[in-house]
Amino acid sequence: LLLEFENGDRRRFDMTPYLEKKPFNRLKDNHLFNKVHIALGTLEWPGNIDIDPETLWECSTPVTT
Repeated sequence: LLLEFENGDRRRFDMTPYLEKKPFNRLKDNHLFNKVHIALGTLEWPGNIDIDPETLWECSTPVTT
């Protein structure tokens, strides 16, 4: 995922390791994966799948142009 935080920082979050664990394994379906949206600063997918912003920040890497 390519993320842009409120402070303007752009970071890349690799979902690959998550896709092997429940409930994230359901996101291997591209149709479901693409239904991601932001709710109260958290990334959410249908089916009660979410990732909090702290995890996204801590487990992502800066994107340089």
